[in-house]
Amino acid sequence: MTEIRQDGFLDGRLRIAQPARGYRSGADAVMLAAACPARPGQAVLELGCGAGVASLCLGWRVPGLALTGIERQPDYAELARANAATNGIAMSVLTGDLAAPPEAMRGSSFHHVLMNPPYFLGGTPAPDAGRAGARREDTPLLLWIDAGLRRLRPGGWLTLIQRADRLDDVIHALRGRAGAITILPIAARQGHPAGRVLVAARKGVRSPLRLLAPFVTHAAPVHRQDGEDLTQEAADVLRGGRQINLWIKKVS
Repeated sequence: MTEIRQDGFLDGRLRIAQPARGYRSGADAVMLAAACPARPGQAVLELGCGAGVASLCLGWRVPGLALTGIERQPDYAELARANAATNGIAMSVLTGDLAAPPEAMRGSSFHHVLMNPPYFLGGTPAPDAGRAGARREDTPLLLWIDAGLRRLRPGGWLTLIQRADRLDDVIHALRGRAGAITILPIAARQGHPAGRVLVAARKGVRSPLRLLAPFVTHAAPVHRQDGEDLTQEAADVLRGGRQINLWIKKVS
């Protein structure tokens, strides 16, 4: 792995070691954690946990969780273990492929499963192998969601973040197996198309799908200069660690 750098998350409340030139988690991981409705004492699994950012953001917000991550790249799994220890958040990290879980995970079930599957189907791979493995899909999205649902307890919640143009694939993979599907579009600016979606679904229920009003991350109508211009809502989540409540804001 390339040299390591220290990144601050939640306004510096978490210090996370990540590769200086490889794949690094950012706002998507923080928002994924913010959308998970976990409560103290519950068990949470993150598939493809990387350096552990999403799980550790969730663990910071909700104390007393039983956090588990699985990561197929050993260097990233080791970073996740070290980051959990550095930040004083208990987290078990298993090295293995979500499509063929290690023996230690078999038979385990969880109240919540989180995932941030790779976004890109093809194209030229990044020169850094860790970055390429994290960004380019070689395990199909359908298998990610299938693995998550298999690990969930009945009534448990699957929460994921993905590109908006993959939403039809997400819905297809959930159909007939999970309900109460709640979709939060994420748009960079007011009036712009959503580039990402947060999706939550509950295993084994049949409640109808809900589409929420977009979550807008930047306040200025256009990008004029470098520098942070977060909306207050985005700052509360990305800097303050506030939960994104997916069960309040319905589209009228």
